[in-house]
Amino acid sequence: MLNGKRVLLIIGGGIAAFKALELIRLIRKAGGAVTPVLTPAAQEFVTPLSASALAAEKVYSDLFDLTDEAEMGHIELSRSADLVVVAPATADLIAKMAHGHANDLASTILMATDTPVLIAPAMNVRMWLHPANQRNIVTLEADGVSRIGPDEGDMACGEYGPGRLAEPEAILASIEARLGQGPLTGKHVLVTSGPTHEPIDPVRYIANRSSGAQGSAIASALLRLGARVTFVTGPAEAPMPIGAEIVPVQTADQMLAAVTSALPADAAIFAAAVADWRVESATDKKIKKTRSGKPPALKLAENPDILATISKKRKGRPGLVIGFAAETDDVIANATAKRKRKGCDWIVANDVSPGTGIMGGTENAVTVIDADGAEEWPRASKRDVARRLAERIAQALG
Repeated sequence: MLNGKRVLLIIGGGIAAFKALELIRLIRKAGGAVTPVLTPAAQEFVTPLSASALAAEKVYSDLFDLTDEAEMGHIELSRSADLVVVAPATADLIAKMAHGHANDLASTILMATDTPVLIAPAMNVRMWLHPANQRNIVTLEADGVSRIGPDEGDMACGEYGPGRLAEPEAILASIEARLGQGPLTGKHVLVTSGPTHEPIDPVRYIANRSSGAQGSAIASALLRLGARVTFVTGPAEAPMPIGAEIVPVQTADQMLAAVTSALPADAAIFAAAVADWRVESATDKKIKKTRSGKPPALKLAENPDILATISKKRKGRPGLVIGFAAETDDVIANATAKRKRKGCDWIVANDVSPGTGIMGGTENAVTVIDADGAEEWPRASKRDVARRLAERIAQALG
């Protein structure tokens, strides 16, 4: 809930601006107050009257309105809120923020504020992926600006990809998390993600097809509920969760060391696809083909079992330990046996056989197994699976 909290909502000019009206409604329903600021371009998509009616407050739009400057100047506007939210954050607004421009009310507020800022980008996929925009995003993140989204999907322009404004419900959850009002506020959660790379020689390694997307989505969902998240990740393709403490690793040994160092934690989610074996004696020189044409003999050694190690700790064990079971056959039976063998509290099982498209894909279909039995969830986006799992974790830790 947002009782007593005030949000300054800067609405940028884009087709997604209509969603900002729903966001205003949700913030007020959660007990918060909203002061809307519309850019000139935003007024081409939503009217000041609509925003004012939903917010039950005056809408600001003109930097040079002398009455407003006397009563509520841009400096006061920039500092009177608990959080500044920019939704939608267009490519133009993001560029202004990154380069310190202040030539209208919105950009001047953003330059003058000492209040935390959350942006929700929305733009065409090619604009989002353009190197200039990506450089601007990196700059803002280095400046401490938080971000939610963009989502991936169909766009009004007819193209598909990343660039859609995050849904208002997700933006609200992110606002609640940043204002310390989420159900996981005060909780520390450890998440592992991605594959591990076990070296054979300097250019070759043993790995798997994990993209790290599910682990990253879980960390983001936990952050939105207010948790402090330590994110231990192998070399993954998926974007890192903004707001988490990122600990990059390469091998299973490094991951175990990083996990141990991150403890204590209230909960630990082991979503990483850790390689079961490593080459016992990896060489520091590239292995060459021999004249005989025979391949080299690689002697394998077993990697440490990170999930079992943490689950069976006598001191410092997290109150809730969750493992993942990626199976290709007898999914429920194998995952149930794994939970008992490893000693964890829950196992999140999924079928990663080639026909499912789950390993490395955008969707997942899981069954959550605990001491009470198995709960099958319908196939959904990895983001939705993460949200549901985070909510279940919050209930367990509550």
